[in-house]
Amino acid sequence: MSAQPSHPLTRLSDDEKMFQAEVEKFANQVVKPKVLHMDETETMDPEIVKQLFAFGLMGIELPEEFGGSGGSFMMAVLAIEAISKVDPSVSVLCDVQNTLVNNIFLRWANPEQKKKYLPQLAASKVGSYCLTEPNSGSDAFALKCRAFDEGTHYRLEGKKIFITNAKEADIFIVFANVNPELGYKGITGFIVERGTPGFAVGKKEVKLGIRASSTCEVLMDNCKIPKENLIGEYGKGYKIAIETLNEGRIGIAAQMLGLAQGAFDGALKYAAEREQFGKSLNSYQGIQFQMAEMATEIEAARLMVYNAARLKDAGEDFVKEAAMAKFFVSEVAERVASKSLEVYGGYGFIKEFPAEKFYRDAKIGKLYEGTSNMQLQTIFKLLQTK
Repeated sequence: MSAQPSHPLTRLSDDEKMFQAEVEKFANQVVKPKVLHMDETETMDPEIVKQLFAFGLMGIELPEEFGGSGGSFMMAVLAIEAISKVDPSVSVLCDVQNTLVNNIFLRWANPEQKKKYLPQLAASKVGSYCLTEPNSGSDAFALKCRAFDEGTHYRLEGKKIFITNAKEADIFIVFANVNPELGYKGITGFIVERGTPGFAVGKKEVKLGIRASSTCEVLMDNCKIPKENLIGEYGKGYKIAIETLNEGRIGIAAQMLGLAQGAFDGALKYAAEREQFGKSLNSYQGIQFQMAEMATEIEAARLMVYNAARLKDAGEDFVKEAAMAKFFVSEVAERVASKSLEVYGGYGFIKEFPAEKFYRDAKIGKLYEGTSNMQLQTIFKLLQTK
């Protein structure tokens, strides 16, 4: 039996508390001054990306021998949460790198692939995870992207959409089907580097929220890659995709948790400062009850996120808890962002205050890395297996 988490739920170790405080300081000093400009221009500031690497936040779980921080999954969750309090756009860049791309290399790459790519991912190169296609969203394995074995190499053909980090990325994990007759059992994962002939990043989508985060098409036309760029086992890409997304959902839950906390903190501060009818807003019971309700929901959400992360670090089964966390925390984030905006009144509707951005950013939580309906389906399915 695996050891139980040494620090259950929201109880953090001293090292975790210190790490969390340092990431919060980083977010406020490095990220916060650029949030509004990045949102308006829909671009990720390259200097922030460099600083994420310099601070060790793009290789949190990677072993020190590869240049990583040698941390835990829980530490990655704490980093995502802390950055999301300031800007969920920056946090999702960090999230995809750590919970999806780095995890794939750690769990399924062979020694040569780890030696080649992990130092790059720890030091300077952004990774991207390419699964979704125009006709393959929630039905993730209805892939049309093909991989053809041509003896000395594989040839990739097809199109991916809604690919996070694509604009900044240099290393892409692409899922394609090597044998459609086998259905999902033909899906295989491949490593594709930016600059490979026949590989291109297409248009960047204009989005409602997390606008600084790049969401792009990825196009492959006669894209030839070496045989050694197959990652994991031939035909086992579906397993890599499923298991990686199970972990990634905890990361998205952490993003939504941080977003909710950031929106709430701003509203709480504003309610203490804003006066109406000769009294501060927070002296009115209607505001007090609303703030208390939001704080309670955020704390419940934090318990769920941290519990899922602890289970993962302890080697316990966490799939149901991850799905529950992503579903519930996405709901909480949307409610808290909406209620927080209302605390500001008309000021919440303008860009001078962060409330409207948190409100726009919150909606994505119910949509990516598995919609809320897909989480409910997973939860029910796992309840039936007890």
